[in-house]
Amino acid sequence: MGGTDVREPGRAFIGSFTSAGGRGILAADVDPATGALTVTGATDVLPDPSYLALAGPLLYAVSEAEEGAVAAFDVSGGAPRPLGAPVAVRGAGPTHLAVAAGHVLTANYTSGSVTALPVTADGSLDAAAVVALHEGSGPVADRQSAPHAHHVLPAPGGPWAAAVDLGTDSVRIYALHPVTGAPKPHGETPLRPGTGPRHLAFHPAGTHAYVVNELEPTLTVCRWDAATGTLEPLGETSVVPEGSAGPDYPSEVVVAPDGRFLWVAVRGADTIAVLALDPGGEKAEFRAAVPCGGRWPRDLALGPTGRRLYAANERSGDVTWFDVDPESGIPHRAGSVDAPAASCVVFSGNGRHG
Repeated sequence: MGGTDVREPGRAFIGSFTSAGGRGILAADVDPATGALTVTGATDVLPDPSYLALAGPLLYAVSEAEEGAVAAFDVSGGAPRPLGAPVAVRGAGPTHLAVAAGHVLTANYTSGSVTALPVTADGSLDAAAVVALHEGSGPVADRQSAPHAHHVLPAPGGPWAAAVDLGTDSVRIYALHPVTGAPKPHGETPLRPGTGPRHLAFHPAGTHAYVVNELEPTLTVCRWDAATGTLEPLGETSVVPEGSAGPDYPSEVVVAPDGRFLWVAVRGADTIAVLALDPGGEKAEFRAAVPCGGRWPRDLALGPTGRRLYAANERSGDVTWFDVDPESGIPHRAGSVDAPAASCVVFSGNGRHG
């Protein structure tokens, strides 16, 4: 958390729900000294671009609609420039995406599937090459009657991708083909029934993963074996203080670059939970809950230097940033910018949302 003060990259992009008054994809300048965001423009050519992923000068955005789609943008200039028309994911309600092995992978919540779309030489997208349908359900009738893939991301140490399914209380591992990069189902790790896993983050050492659960305010710590592509649950930790009135709906988990802390955004409580990790990354201890600076923090992102956190507060319509104390891991509010129906924030230079 400490060390040399490295100047942060100068650009950020904010996703939002146009159906709830959002402006689409917002571009922002990042102050290198304070981390403050200043919105410089927006594009609303894509409905409900709720999640974004950066790959160098390219930005990819899902359209979280019944007929889900992904759009590619060139962000090397002043404003995001579309690279062709949006491409259908052949799934409903895509909520997340990632770039891996020459593909854009999407997690399609409503249809409970993962889609792989090949990336062409200029960064635009070809038609969906693979659509992997999940099967199963969970005990929470109104949320788990069917699969609901919510998150997908590359896994460290091999040709793997992990997909978190809220509806089936499990994480599916996909093997990425060594030549084509296309995903193939490899295995499935069941988690405690009814927890509703939503998102996952890996320890910087690549040996452990942390699954944040939406239907119960807990974090599941897992061991990750990159040699076999296997995820093993080790235990759970609460992400709200004892006696919290609730209901609380965790949304995102972020791990510090040095592996000492992790943070979880919790909707309802509208807090950022601070958890300390042991040196091996196998145990997480709840330390504090800090107000998120707004209402309904849908996303939490770590700035590229690891010194600041950014909360995309959907219902209060802002992105709030925090300076992180390097010794305690406690975030301290430093400022905010208006961003109606904000759903995520990504920074140029670090390749992931956060």
